[in-house]
Amino acid sequence: MAKSKSSKTAPTFECSECGWQTVKWVGRCPECQSWGTVQEKGQTVARTTAATHLAAPAKTIAEVDSSVAEFRATSIGELDRVLGGGLVPGAVILMAGEPGVGKSTLLLQVASAVARTHPSESVLYLTGEESAAQVKKRAERIDALAGSLYLAAESDLGQALGQIEQLNPQLTIMDSVQTFSSAEVEGAAGGVTQIREVTASMIEAAKRKNMTTILVGHVTKDGSIAGPRMLEHLVDVVCQFEGDRHSRLRLLRAVKNRYGPTDDVGCFDLNEDGLTSLPDPSGLFVSAMTERVPGTCITITLEGRRPLTAEVQALVAESQASQPRRAVSGLDSPRVSMLLAVLQRRAKLATLMKSEAYVATVGGVKITEPAADLSIALAVASAALEKPLPNKFLAFGEVGLAGEVRPVSGLRRRLQEAKRLGFTHAIVPRSTGTSEQETIPAGMTVREVGSLPEALSLVLA
Repeated sequence: MAKSKSSKTAPTFECSECGWQTVKWVGRCPECQSWGTVQEKGQTVARTTAATHLAAPAKTIAEVDSSVAEFRATSIGELDRVLGGGLVPGAVILMAGEPGVGKSTLLLQVASAVARTHPSESVLYLTGEESAAQVKKRAERIDALAGSLYLAAESDLGQALGQIEQLNPQLTIMDSVQTFSSAEVEGAAGGVTQIREVTASMIEAAKRKNMTTILVGHVTKDGSIAGPRMLEHLVDVVCQFEGDRHSRLRLLRAVKNRYGPTDDVGCFDLNEDGLTSLPDPSGLFVSAMTERVPGTCITITLEGRRPLTAEVQALVAESQASQPRRAVSGLDSPRVSMLLAVLQRRAKLATLMKSEAYVATVGGVKITEPAADLSIALAVASAALEKPLPNKFLAFGEVGLAGEVRPVSGLRRRLQEAKRLGFTHAIVPRSTGTSEQETIPAGMTVREVGSLPEALSLVLA
């Protein structure tokens, strides 16, 4: 007797990170390259899928109304900068960050600002971690009370969707997606299956109602978003909220944005009154010392398209140990070690071989851009030679293993920011452009160098 072509239950293996499936177990997922995430799971595999009745026939692209997807400003300037102009109706945004960084505070301020800007439309804040009274206490402290802002302390997905159907809000915030669960699927809240179900249901509601939805996501120890990697693929925007626990500065980045750029950063100041936008945060990363001290150098870094002024400090001390200590804070430790080796061999600073070196940034800022190489090298050389760098001086450029100084992007933008802040002298890489007069701002003395020894001879000779 011939077997029918109906669906059958077959044991399958599924990756808990990205959802990739296979018929046999493997130790490493070939899709997301994660180890130990492929687990066995029974699943009904259908042979064919029949066509269904069309609920909405396809339209030509000219007939689609794009006005419903225009940006709506939130009146929080730094958030609008990162998102590309504001919130988009129907968009689903994932906001991730470490515990205590200020995600809930920021989103409560966003909810209040939107409710005040559009008082005729409701805003729904779903909290699965706190009670409504706790959220109201925070709202009173940061002055985030609004008449059309609704709170609901829920952890059941069905109840949360019921709140959405009843209020029909223009903005819904779910804090957080890992604390909600559905009775329709198995597993505890925060598991792969539950996160997938909660996210899929919220996305369906957001697209159907043209409702902006913000999901708060937890992060793991290595800083990645907890839950399946598929979560980042499903949403429209993924934002990372970063900040040092011992610093008031908070940075907001968009690592994925279907509606705008991903090369911008928003700066906030966290205080007892909430989060305040910082349109000009450069002063936070520069020390207030007026006298010149050996071992300090200013640089201009680019966070996306935004120039930020930062100060690098270095301290070089004699060591009696066979292996001198190297300590780095706010910088890439392997890159600083490489620059120390370049200074020893190419710049003939042999004293660094038997000296301890401590290199750090001011204000808790983290610099990963290679354009900061030249300022790091000059700060270390200044500390080793005990010679301060000139006043109102800065430097930027990438340093190679051969001691060459390579060009970096955004030369004009960096120099314009330096001019605005009052710097008069700068050392930059030798440019390959043809119009030098258009790049250098009036009133600044800019020297181009092609190698690290050349730069040291100009400022530390």
